[in-house]
Amino acid sequence: MAKRKADEPKKGAPEWQTTFSDLMNLLLCFFVMLFAMSNMDEQKLQEFIAAMNNSTFSLLNGGAQAVGDGLLVSNGVSQLNELDQYINSTGKTAQSSNDGQNLEEFEGFPENVTVDQLQQAMDALQLQENEELAELMEEAVSDSNIADQVDVSFTAQYVKLTMNGALLFDSGSAQLKTDAQHVLDKVGVILQRYGEGIVEIIGHTDNVPIHSAKYADNEELSSARALSVFYYLVDHTNLDPINLQHAGMGERHPIASNETDEGRRNNRRVEIRIYNQSR
Repeated sequence: MAKRKADEPKKGAPEWQTTFSDLMNLLLCFFVMLFAMSNMDEQKLQEFIAAMNNSTFSLLNGGAQAVGDGLLVSNGVSQLNELDQYINSTGKTAQSSNDGQNLEEFEGFPENVTVDQLQQAMDALQLQENEELAELMEEAVSDSNIADQVDVSFTAQYVKLTMNGALLFDSGSAQLKTDAQHVLDKVGVILQRYGEGIVEIIGHTDNVPIHSAKYADNEELSSARALSVFYYLVDHTNLDPINLQHAGMGERHPIASNETDEGRRNNRRVEIRIYNQSR
């Protein structure tokens, strides 16, 4: 009977070593990614991620659904070249700069785009969104017959409704006038329709010093007036109080000269800011 040959040792590395090598490679890639991300501005990175997940920007067609379904790479990152086209269309060349972190090291980003350029693109998109919202709110203000009492303006961060202080309060008082309540009722309806994000109520005064038994200075008076509007909106609208904020700025942010009566009247005001939800 022929003898069976002894088992020859297998050539190459053991199977466990191959698996171990793959694991080490994955860990190395993971820590390289963490190191690269640590060099970015954390706040701007979070703003960018929030903007990318927000479907209103239409940059990621899948939005949050793509993340939840595990399709971010296939349905999201590959579409970031649309952002590159937008940046170039606005005259911002996609080149790295000394004052911006270069993002070309991240797979899926348009080549040579910086954080600052992404921030500028996001601000431009937010400005366009707020302009459209301001037009809708201005039309609603006009339809409510309060256009001569409520001024509408906007920035990239918010849409602002401004009401003259004399319309809302008597001199040195934070008690709402009866006529003011009628205006605030209509403003409340508009806010319920368009104020889905954070709404901030800010009181302002002129620079004429005040000292009364109730308010020590303009800071306290402006805060009390903002709080009065806050309480009225909470009690007479369906706005979520969690999304409502209030603050008093006193005389610190004038919009006109305090050297004239007209300028001081303009500075005595209450602003309602409706912030862009993507900020």
